[in-house]
Amino acid sequence: MRKLFSSIFSGLILVFLTQSAMSEEMVSVSTNSLTAPMANKLALAVYDVCTKKGNNVAVAVVNRDGMLLAFVRNPLAGAHTIKVSQGKAWTAASFKTASQNLMDREFMKGIPGAMTWGGGLPVNVAGIFYGGIGVAGAPAVKTPGDVDHQCASEGLDLVREDIEFGS
Repeated sequence: MRKLFSSIFSGLILVFLTQSAMSEEMVSVSTNSLTAPMANKLALAVYDVCTKKGNNVAVAVVNRDGMLLAFVRNPLAGAHTIKVSQGKAWTAASFKTASQNLMDREFMKGIPGAMTWGGGLPVNVAGIFYGGIGVAGAPAVKTPGDVDHQCASEGLDLVREDIEFGS
């Protein structure tokens, strides 16, 4: 009888603790976001890197949801670079990987707005995900968007510490 009572009592405690833990369910989340000045600083850093290499590009920076935060475009860049740079940034933010990593993925063809050429990078600094950056307009050397990718990477590296330390 004592064992039965002990088992029932232990079971009741377990049920109480489980219900108590479940009632403390998260009701909100907090995220980090680039400020408008930092997003513009990033876009301009990438733009400058590409321009110094002689390329006329468009650069888009999006938040973690793929919404545009900053955009800059050389007046000599093709009209297509507006949508393509935003598409690359959206793709990098949405999939949290470089757009060129998705180039050979067949399923990507069915996703509206996805751009799988190089030039889209996730903005992930010190383990914190902020969004994505997309570059379009530099002529490819070996694979589509390879120079765009290089510009995005080098520009992000220039402001990485500023993002990390909030300056």
